[in-house]
Amino acid sequence: MHDTVWFEIQGLPAVTIASSEFNEAAITQRNALGMPDAPFVLVDHPIQDATDDEMRDKAKAVFDKMLAALSG
Repeated sequence: MHDTVWFEIQGLPAVTIASSEFNEAAITQRNALGMPDAPFVLVDHPIQDATDDEMRDKAKAVFDKMLAALSG
């Protein structure tokens, strides 16, 4: 969230992508950083043991959400 907030302050669209396990952490961080509307998209958890093909599938599953978050 720190990078997303920094880029947004610079006027550059940004979105955080995180594992669904970190939903509450993302909300807490964006509020703490003073940007409660900072966008984030969640990828299905877990990711640490995912194969390359599984990661591609996870990325494809959130691609449209990511684009929507970037275009506001």
